[in-house]
Amino acid sequence: MAREGEGDVQKPISELLSSHTRWWSDQTVAVVTGANKGIGFEIVRQLAKLRLNVILTSRDPSRGKRAVDELSAQKLTVGFYPLDIEDKGSVQEFVRWLETTYGVLDILINNAGVSFNGINENSVEHAETVIKTNYYGTKALTEALLPLCRSSSSGARILNVSSRLGLLNKLRKERLRKRLKDVENLQQSEIDEMVDNFVKEAQGGTWETGGWPIVWTDYAVSKLALNAYSRLLARKLSSEGRRISTNCYCPGFVKTSMTKGVGKYTAEEAAVNAVWIVLLPPDLLPTGKFYRARQQICFSKL
Repeated sequence: MAREGEGDVQKPISELLSSHTRWWSDQTVAVVTGANKGIGFEIVRQLAKLRLNVILTSRDPSRGKRAVDELSAQKLTVGFYPLDIEDKGSVQEFVRWLETTYGVLDILINNAGVSFNGINENSVEHAETVIKTNYYGTKALTEALLPLCRSSSSGARILNVSSRLGLLNKLRKERLRKRLKDVENLQQSEIDEMVDNFVKEAQGGTWETGGWPIVWTDYAVSKLALNAYSRLLARKLSSEGRRISTNCYCPGFVKTSMTKGVGKYTAEEAAVNAVWIVLLPPDLLPTGKFYRARQQICFSKL
């Protein structure tokens, strides 16, 4: 039997949102990173079809503009700005532009990410770049954009595109696994220390005995850190009384350039679930959760 959210991936997003109370409008500002292709591009396309004010970002300006032109040919209007989340200057410039142009942010979908492994490969040669992009880059952009998140009854929404490879049961270090699970007492410095130690072990050739995940190791560690950060941020914002939800989402095994075109789902099918999550009605919107399809999954389990 198919899980809820898996058997109806072919349905158009408008049908899946039929039970949602429409809280968004053409004044709702959404930013999608790494969106010139794949899942990010499809998320932008679906949000634009629903008439949100969407900004597509891409590290490569020419590829980003081609993506915008492709959407324009479909009679969809989206904004564009080049953004490299690894580059502090690029992040700062983007935030200034967004503040000047729109003034607020309602939805942030952190989709930008990298992996250098093939389907059956597991190399940590580029561990530093993977961690710098998938974890530190995403965190830096999110923190920089928090002041722009609109304070409203609908609540701002942050969705981090993550992976089941980053769930706690993939970590073979029991002490660290327990520490990351204790979100009430977890400190940001501990997450940073974890990824920094992993990079040192990867560069020193000792990572294989370190108890790290055994599949797509560097990518999994980056998502493990991103998941922990997301839970920590959700708790912090809630304690401050800010209406900003922060959730993680695993798109599944999707046919993209990252998987060399191999996968179970198309980018369009994967994007449907991301859009469904960020457009949940305010009274149904959780925070600090991990989604696979449209099912909430415990961070420590499959």
